[in-house]
Amino acid sequence: MAVLGAGSWGSILANLLAENGQDVRLWSHNEEQVKILNIRHENPKYITDFKFEDELKATSDMEAAVKGAQVVLIVIPTKGLREVSGKLGKLLAKLGQQPLIVHATKGLEQNTYKRPSEMIAEEIDADNRQAIVVLSGPSHAEDVARHDLTSVTAACTDLIGAQHVQALFSNDYFRVYTNDDVIGAEFGAALKNIVAIGAGIIHGLGYHDNAKAALITRGLTEIRRLGVAFGANPFTFVGLSGVGDLIVTATSTNSRNWRAGNELGQGRSLDDVMENMGMVIEGVYTTKAAYELSQQRHVKMPITESIYQVLYEHKDVKVAIDGLMQREVTSELE
Repeated sequence: MAVLGAGSWGSILANLLAENGQDVRLWSHNEEQVKILNIRHENPKYITDFKFEDELKATSDMEAAVKGAQVVLIVIPTKGLREVSGKLGKLLAKLGQQPLIVHATKGLEQNTYKRPSEMIAEEIDADNRQAIVVLSGPSHAEDVARHDLTSVTAACTDLIGAQHVQALFSNDYFRVYTNDDVIGAEFGAALKNIVAIGAGIIHGLGYHDNAKAALITRGLTEIRRLGVAFGANPFTFVGLSGVGDLIVTATSTNSRNWRAGNELGQGRSLDDVMENMGMVIEGVYTTKAAYELSQQRHVKMPITESIYQVLYEHKDVKVAIDGLMQREVTSELE
């Protein structure tokens, strides 16, 4: 099978599949990264002090990666997903292949507000693929690398596709559940990054456990509101791709979104934070898309709105928090 994207999560998922006995070809556009992976079996920019399986082969040739593959896993940041999916779609048409498509991308497209599976479906003709499966849940690459016990969800409208992914990825430390709610899985995966930025801000400002618990809980309410407005099953948001992913992303220093928020809370500018992070901070872009989408759909998302104001309107973080706390009181179940 082929894995497109050799960042931290893509490379670790490729390694997991190799551990599971799969013949895996990992694609990266970076030839130097490919060379290091093949010769030293390392990916030092993304995962430190880790040796990849000798059987895992990397390539910078996408056609070589996907040729003959029955399953293609795409692990690309949201802003590059459409371009990579478009190239893949043309290759599959050329090769006459119809693989199962799996993705582990967490975000929303700017301006169109499309979910990753929607972007993939638009770029890869249905005649050149099988179903599209979402792989999502609380799963930091660093923890999976050390075989920490991990559970995720494979979501697909065709449960046969989800079950196939479940069988491919599951082992004694990585457990996969199935779900047919693609909308809920993708909204949960995307929007939790916004809350994680907020949780980091709270920590950076010196607030403690009460504040973090309140933010995460009310943040989950906002995630559910927007997802349900688009047809998601509300129960998905109390599952692995909802509250599970939210907890790990909003509480761990492994989370780029949490670290970005923490630095913002300590007074650093967004430009400095993004420049120094070295990897994509999905939540920054998702905040803009989710805020604009909530305005269009008239969905109340005060936490998202406040984080949007901090990121894009340069509102002082303490003023933003004061504004949240001083809103008119209401029912929790409203």
